[in-house]
Amino acid sequence: MTNTDTNPAIVPQFDNETPAGRKLAIICSKGSLDMAYPGLILANAALGEGVETHLFFTFWGFDMINKKTMGDLKFTMLGNPATHMPQGLGGLPGMTSMTTAKLKKSIAELDVPEVPEFLEQIVASGGHLWACRMSADMNHLVEEDLYDEVEAIISASDFIEKTEGAQMLFI
Repeated sequence: MTNTDTNPAIVPQFDNETPAGRKLAIICSKGSLDMAYPGLILANAALGEGVETHLFFTFWGFDMINKKTMGDLKFTMLGNPATHMPQGLGGLPGMTSMTTAKLKKSIAELDVPEVPEFLEQIVASGGHLWACRMSADMNHLVEEDLYDEVEAIISASDFIEKTEGAQMLFI
């Protein structure tokens, strides 16, 4: 079988220099407090390394950029075995409020900003924020409903085109 692929193999570089033109595309699909931070932290780290960074908010990830919800994301232990707590406790009244407050306190103790401030920091560092057209339509949201620094509501195809050649992360 003959390989007709003319694209060169991608070989990781482990030196201290960032290759020119490097891009990172992060798809943020979840809107719970514990799932918001991985994408934001990775975006911030990439920007600190000089990597062009794009975040695409889709499905529940829209809560991260919705003006009504972005400052009040929740954390629930239900269905999350990493809490190392009996799952039955997660359904008790007040558990989501308690676990959310505990996680927010732990994050604040590390001097990590809350989601709205983190988004502001990412944009100030040159990061790009994009909202998913299908998710916006499903939730009957328009640009005015979203964090002001979201550049546009675009289709998944448009995002793929904008981030051509990027490393993709789906969170």
